[in-house]
Amino acid sequence: MIAPVSIPSPDESWRVFNLGQWLRDIGLTWFGYDVNIHAYALCILLGIVVATVMTHQRLTRRGAEPGVVLDIIIWAIPFGIVGARIFHVITHPDDYFAGQNLLSVFYIWEGGIAIFGALAGGAVGAWIGCRFSGIRFWTFADAVAPGILLAQAFGRFGNWFNHELYGLPTDLPWGLEIESSNPAFPAGLPEGTLFHPTFLYEIIWNVAGVAVILFLERRYRLQWGKVLGVYLIWYGLGRIVFESIRIDPSEVFAGLRTNVWAAIFAVIVGAVIIIVQRRRHPGIEPSPYVAGREWVPGTGVVNSDAIYSDRDDDGDDAVSPSDDGNAETPATSGATRQD
Repeated sequence: MIAPVSIPSPDESWRVFNLGQWLRDIGLTWFGYDVNIHAYALCILLGIVVATVMTHQRLTRRGAEPGVVLDIIIWAIPFGIVGARIFHVITHPDDYFAGQNLLSVFYIWEGGIAIFGALAGGAVGAWIGCRFSGIRFWTFADAVAPGILLAQAFGRFGNWFNHELYGLPTDLPWGLEIESSNPAFPAGLPEGTLFHPTFLYEIIWNVAGVAVILFLERRYRLQWGKVLGVYLIWYGLGRIVFESIRIDPSEVFAGLRTNVWAAIFAVIVGAVIIIVQRRRHPGIEPSPYVAGREWVPGTGVVNSDAIYSDRDDDGDDAVSPSDDGNAETPATSGATRQD
């Protein structure tokens, strides 16, 4: 029996929005194509936008050029998508290499991405973007870390829309309703069984992690990649717990799901980053830019004694300054040139 305060799963019609059909329904009958917009994709895109805005604000506060974050994420996002797909395919080989069409490996629109793969691939792309922009990689990593947690929180709403990645059965009042016709519904359980809403647990954990990271960053002036280290530890610890109660199919090694091992590895990497960077860089970062690549904000004004006029017919456009040191512009002169 469904509890009166349980969490319902969204209606199946919410999962995909057919933009083409909607356009035809409102009278644009000439539009003959079906354009499916998946709720999961919208959740991920919204998370990317939020993370980008937050990272932009954090970088500019450090003294980086406004908009430089775009020069980096244009590398990080595609590399992250590729990494996410590769990690998923590797950890779910039976879904792709057990007689299926090998081209399905590339059918990312059918679902199948992994956060840990996205982190690895995104890190490679961010490193490349930082090399081009002159931003220190560790500065960018620290700036983007809390934004990644927020993006992951938004992305988990996509799992709710897809009725997927839920946990073990539970009788808790906040149990998640899953239809018995769901392919991942455990055999033998009665209809109306509630499950742990692992998507919600991770959303709460991630949002709380943003607050924890920002507090520790300010309290201890974390730089040189230490913020990223805290992120990896926080996210890894939570993922170990949430992944352990999920019941969706997964490869198991030495009694643990693949993503549990990945989460343990993330915690170790985070701890190593903090320890190593604390020893290597005990001081404060001098600049968000590597030496020699610094960005100098423009003043918008050129300090010059020469004022140019379009009235000078002999080719000497400069009008000499007056004896008192102040440049004088004839009333009939053109506009002053400012770079």
